[in-house]
Amino acid sequence: MLTGALALTLAVRAAQAMGAPAGASAGATLPFAIAPQPLTTALLAWGRQANVQVLTASGSIASWRSAGAQGMLTPDAALDQLLRGTDLERESYDASTVVVRQRQQAGNATPAPADPAVAFDPGAVVPLATVDVQGLVQDVGFKADTTRSATRNDAHLMDVPQSISVVTRDAIASQQAVGIGDVARYVAGVQYVDGYGGAPLFLIRGFDAGHGMTDGMPNGIARTEDLPPLIGIERVEVLRGPEAILGDASRNNNFGGSINVVMKRPQAEPVRTLTYSAGRYDGGRLGVDLAGTASTDGSVTYRVVAAGQRGQTTPRGDGGGRGAYLAPSLAWADERTRVMGGVEFVDNRVPGPEHTVLLGPSLSAASPYRSVPGTPGDTSTYRTGRAVFELDHAFDDWTLHSQGQYVRQRSNGNSWSYVSSEFGTRDAVLSPVARTFRYTGTYWTWQNDLTRRFGQGDVTHTVLLGFDLARTHAGDGGSGSTTQTDGSDSETVGDREAFVATRPLAYDLRTGTAFSARFNALLAPVSTTVQTLGGSWQTNAGAYLQDQIVIGDRWNVLAALRRTTYRLETHWTDGSPRTLRKARWIPKLGVVYKLSPEVALYADSSTGFQPDPLLGKDGQPLPVATSRQLEAGGKFELFDHRARLTAAVYRIRVDHSVDLVSPEAPFFATPGPGQTNRGVELELSGRIADGLDVIASVTEARIHNNDDTRPTGSPRHQAAVWSSYRFGKGDIKPWGVAAGILARSRSIGRTSNDGQYFGIPGQASVEANVSRYGEHWQLTLGVKNLFARTLYAVNFDETFVPIRQGRVVLLTGSYDF
Repeated sequence: MLTGALALTLAVRAAQAMGAPAGASAGATLPFAIAPQPLTTALLAWGRQANVQVLTASGSIASWRSAGAQGMLTPDAALDQLLRGTDLERESYDASTVVVRQRQQAGNATPAPADPAVAFDPGAVVPLATVDVQGLVQDVGFKADTTRSATRNDAHLMDVPQSISVVTRDAIASQQAVGIGDVARYVAGVQYVDGYGGAPLFLIRGFDAGHGMTDGMPNGIARTEDLPPLIGIERVEVLRGPEAILGDASRNNNFGGSINVVMKRPQAEPVRTLTYSAGRYDGGRLGVDLAGTASTDGSVTYRVVAAGQRGQTTPRGDGGGRGAYLAPSLAWADERTRVMGGVEFVDNRVPGPEHTVLLGPSLSAASPYRSVPGTPGDTSTYRTGRAVFELDHAFDDWTLHSQGQYVRQRSNGNSWSYVSSEFGTRDAVLSPVARTFRYTGTYWTWQNDLTRRFGQGDVTHTVLLGFDLARTHAGDGGSGSTTQTDGSDSETVGDREAFVATRPLAYDLRTGTAFSARFNALLAPVSTTVQTLGGSWQTNAGAYLQDQIVIGDRWNVLAALRRTTYRLETHWTDGSPRTLRKARWIPKLGVVYKLSPEVALYADSSTGFQPDPLLGKDGQPLPVATSRQLEAGGKFELFDHRARLTAAVYRIRVDHSVDLVSPEAPFFATPGPGQTNRGVELELSGRIADGLDVIASVTEARIHNNDDTRPTGSPRHQAAVWSSYRFGKGDIKPWGVAAGILARSRSIGRTSNDGQYFGIPGQASVEANVSRYGEHWQLTLGVKNLFARTLYAVNFDETFVPIRQGRVVLLTGSYDF
């Protein structure tokens, strides 16, 4: 029987708010523009365009794809097109309600109506295969129900045997996030670490998040500071565990998970939104988002997102950030095919994080000097161009999804740190060094998937056959020596495309004074050191087989196998070419058991595979690193399916982890020790009462290094909660308030020169805001780090101690025109 827990009502909220008629006449034609897409979202789009509500029983709706519906059609004809190729059919209930149910077949438990003239009784609908069709409503408030990146096709989160978090557009706006670093702060098991001489990074379950993914395609080069502004991002997904099964084999120790950024794409539903923000340090931001149909028949849709930013001077006096972004895209669709193409241009100038250095093994020994004469401004520039395409085509039995991207990235910047220079015990000094980096890289990715769904009896299979190819080139070092003694690095750098240059400065951090003439004479022979980066081609190819099996009403099985082939083209130490090839089978197996439509228990085993192009002392690339994760947990639909609680316990074992690179030329590397990471994570997201949305997480994590060294930058406890409330009655109805707190326990750091450990204190930060809502606009005034605490990053050594910004007041808003 259809109940509140098993049924879904798709209503056109805007039409209801304006008091629009309940539904269109069955014989009237309407302009439909519904592209090929998951049946879940296609039914949602149909309900909005037809102004009709849809009821459906619990079933495997999320695993179906629809060929879409285009042109001037009656609502019934458009719905028939959406359901074509499925085992579902429509049945009218009344003038404003349609029921979608399983097609009548011999042996089907659903009885046919005894008398066609009798109005259909929804109570007669027998639930389909167990799936909570609340997933038809995607990203409402802080809760999302479906994902594509984890399985390379559309799946309900309750059916996936893996811990996955989705940060929705509503959550991003509520928290006044201005960059990707703000987005995942409230997600369980995720930490944000400021970068030194390069882009910042994320940690997931104690490991680097690697290069990440864009629209489900692995990035060949890390994308953090050159990601689009948040107005260009639809959602952010955090996938926990090794993702080599999806082709992510970046060499950044990314065994804990990956972050997938889903970009905005063309759509028929009109969008005309202007966003803006103003705040201390971040300065001013302005963006526009436009979308809609570009043809009279609705077959062509478009999206244009543009944004700019101008930041203020940092507390240390460096120039403020600035950014420019432009992303036009166009799509065409007919009954069976959808083609989309787009380009993105990013030009960001990012000031380095406020930081200091330690003059001893404790934070109390921090240098009072944060600005050193002779150092360049701590700024970095990232310029990236990206071209992307998508192709969807529905055959009679199979569905093809093909997508690809080409990315060209250029980055350069400056920063300062220090080195210990000892010219005898009496002459020991701490001298700063100016670092300059430049990096140029290119990569492209191509993914192809064929999907078919079939079943027999109580067993349904969704089979996916995939092939992908990725190629990455890091700019070579060009010609030139690695050191020089004239105090300038311009000649050494030459035309190198990828390098880090280190130049000592005549300044003593202990005394805050310039070196004496005697020390200058001692320092004069110290040369500028240039470390060449990249200079290699990397190719990853993979064949992929996946089967999502639904067994009755209780069981879901995800079985996948990938054959990965890795090819590295680099050079021996004497400059002669060197080619390395590796191939490996990568399995993944997970099971979901549903105690009820609201409770799902799962277990999963996944394998990580990570080639390493760095050269060891023998001049050959380091051995491949491998990992295995075991994870078990539960997912619980709460508050009438408006919120979800995810609980997970995991163990990740790695044979060898972060590489240890010699600080001196020729910069040979050695494999780091293996490690085992264990933890427990709890995460709640969604609406727990009318107008009250919550994101909350708790993480307990432990790391053991195989060489018995103490893990650094690894707090055992981490907790976060963000709550937003919008008033619903009386004079305060247009207002809303929100607040959050982020906290973590203490961790330890380790000095790079002598290996001494030092404590990194635990800390907590509070932020809050108040919002005013109009018919077409929203304005939010907020404060971050409300109590102006001194906040440090979760991990650092003595040469780079990031200090987070103090209290920041931020004004954000949007206007729909």
